[in-house]
Amino acid sequence: MSSLVGKFKVLVAAILLVVFVLPEQARAQDLEPRRWGHLPTGLNMVGLGYVYTDAFVYFSPFWKITDTTARINSYAVSAIHTFDLAGKSARISFLLPFVSGRWEGKVDNQFEVVHRNGFADPRLRLSVNLYGAPALKGAEYAQYRAQHANNTVVGASLAVSVPLGQYDNDELINISANRWTVRPQLGVVHTRGSWSFELTGSMFLFSDNKNFIDNTRLEQKTIYAAQAHVIYDFRPGLWVSLSTGYGTHGRVYLEKQKTAFEVDNWLWAANFGFPIGKNQGVKLTWLSGRTQNDVGRDSDNLLLSWSMRWAN
Repeated sequence: MSSLVGKFKVLVAAILLVVFVLPEQARAQDLEPRRWGHLPTGLNMVGLGYVYTDAFVYFSPFWKITDTTARINSYAVSAIHTFDLAGKSARISFLLPFVSGRWEGKVDNQFEVVHRNGFADPRLRLSVNLYGAPALKGAEYAQYRAQHANNTVVGASLAVSVPLGQYDNDELINISANRWTVRPQLGVVHTRGSWSFELTGSMFLFSDNKNFIDNTRLEQKTIYAAQAHVIYDFRPGLWVSLSTGYGTHGRVYLEKQKTAFEVDNWLWAANFGFPIGKNQGVKLTWLSGRTQNDVGRDSDNLLLSWSMRWAN
């Protein structure tokens, strides 16, 4: 009987990883507009962000887990620095999230509540614009942008999430995924006057979690994702965008045994950015995600971020 209970806990934890931890890490493919924008070199940016998430989780009726919801408050600090990399404009960024959440639902008709607070896994990312965005600064950058109101930029990036967040292998719900995540991206943005059209493809590669609940080993296959954005700039710093994205695959294995759980998510988002003075900006985002599986989650997210920039 105890072995069955242990197996039940492990499988439930695997579901929670797919529908909670992973989407929070990846923000279900991010839906990040202006990802490949041409920036001057020697630019520094710092930012603060807040995300409110309201989610409903779907379990198979077999598990007798019903009415499962989550309300999560996420906070983050970020930093970006742009530089010249072999004549190409490049940037390196850092993100450190902190999560405070409440998960509740019925387990075999018994109401349960879980609270979690702590730092999530930090992320480092290196991005390089390979075509259409040379490394320039000052007057040279301003002149180039004025002469190329219509242009195409192609970029690539590599992001790494480091398993340093709060994790306890005795708990079903954790803030950290307790594994490395490596995400290569390739994207293109075409700008015509005030309009920009952006497309990005991503892969999420995971190391194994060797210390999953009840000392089991969790493995997840690669997730493939794509996102598209339409952006309109009213003037520098004042812009709006509409976005959509889709992520698929990512089958989960426990102790080398294939489970039924994988990612299959559609997302939509609307963004509004506006300046505060010359060197600051605010962005407001509404993001909604819907699972295409019987097991998964639907979520609505409200994001507010502030950033400040200065040049070397």
